[in-house]
Amino acid sequence: MKAVVRTRSLPGLLLALVIALLTVTAPRAQATTGISTIAEALRKSPVYVDPAASAQLSAGDADALAKKIKDADKPLFIAVLPADYPTRNLFTNLRTATGITGLYGIRLDDRFDARADSSVLPRSAVRNLVGSVQGEDAKAQLNDFADRALANMGGSAPSSWGSTGGRGGLSSTALITVGVVLAAGGGGAYALVRRNKRRRAEEQRAALERLRVVVDEDITAFGEELDRLDFHPAEAGADDAMRADYERALDSYEQAKSYMAAAAKPEDVRSVTQALEDGRFSLAQLAARREGRPLPERRPPCFFDPRHGPSVADAGWTPPGGAPREVPVCAADATRLADGRDPVVREVDTDHGRRPYWDAGPAYGPWAGGYFGGGLLPGLLVGTLLGSMMATPSYAADYGSGYGDFGTGGYDGGDVSGADFDPGDFGGGFGDGGGGDFGGGGDFGGGF
Repeated sequence: MKAVVRTRSLPGLLLALVIALLTVTAPRAQATTGISTIAEALRKSPVYVDPAASAQLSAGDADALAKKIKDADKPLFIAVLPADYPTRNLFTNLRTATGITGLYGIRLDDRFDARADSSVLPRSAVRNLVGSVQGEDAKAQLNDFADRALANMGGSAPSSWGSTGGRGGLSSTALITVGVVLAAGGGGAYALVRRNKRRRAEEQRAALERLRVVVDEDITAFGEELDRLDFHPAEAGADDAMRADYERALDSYEQAKSYMAAAAKPEDVRSVTQALEDGRFSLAQLAARREGRPLPERRPPCFFDPRHGPSVADAGWTPPGGAPREVPVCAADATRLADGRDPVVREVDTDHGRRPYWDAGPAYGPWAGGYFGGGLLPGLLVGTLLGSMMATPSYAADYGSGYGDFGTGGYDGGDVSGADFDPGDFGGGFGDGGGGDFGGGGDFGGGF
């Protein structure tokens, strides 16, 4: 008897083959991690690496980066996400879900950008920081970004991260022990505090005297500008607006002299240079009225030397060993930079010879702050000697309150309420309006 062999029809075989191929070759769909999941992770630790992006940053490198941020006690958040992660409104949604004031950096494959609450870091500073780390591999980029951000940003880490370098817990036994030690050595501690106060006062007096030379030069230069103007309120063609400009300039000159005469510490100099900045703008308005030109826009003075007067544009500039940034420049320096020449920089005396003011020491922070107030200064000084010094606690103790003294909002970052969240700071996303442009970096008008 012959065996009977059953065979499938040709259409059935083809269908089975297609199903088998699809089962073997079809990629497994990978669910995108939700914003709420990322936000929950960032409330517990400053660094989040998505499972689908684990090849970008190892667990050990992520832990080391997180420890660095915690030790600095700053509200810096880093997320490493897969390249195809949806980017529309990513920063805004993440900041809203996290609910913590801070600086947020996100890396998607080889793309990186950041956004910040303005109370923690001005948008110009964020933009400069992002530009300074483009093109680096993930580990180097995130560590370089963290190092530069932590040295310049304000705020404090959220308590949800647990113990940090700036707020470790103490047991009751430890507190009792400390109390006993302090009581026993109270006399010595009091004497030490007195010595430290005297030393700090002496250092401030020395800094003020050094700074006085520079400020007197500024006041003299402004007085010479008034003389060269050769304006008389009764001259032919003079109107009330011109006379008002001239009066404001004269008042600023007298105020600067009066403020400097009364200055007792370096931070008092800020009011002097602010008065000079106001006076120079009044002169620029007067000159425009006399010449029949449109009135100038109110802009900060020339970054390279405020004695050059109000700036007319922003120009790209890279300090030696630093990152590129945009700075306000006068017409003459704008032309020099466009021609590939060096700008005319304000140099001051230091123990190591003549140096640009941004490399001259911490006393020049208040001097520069009077000229470049309103949150502009931190972005201009990122990566410079003065910028680094101004971000340290010792600077805040000796010369005021650091960057918060220049109008950046007082640095109340790290709170979990989100009550002071301004969506405008985080507007746009990786793909909103940027068209693939990497120039977002805190510009908030588009991102990747």
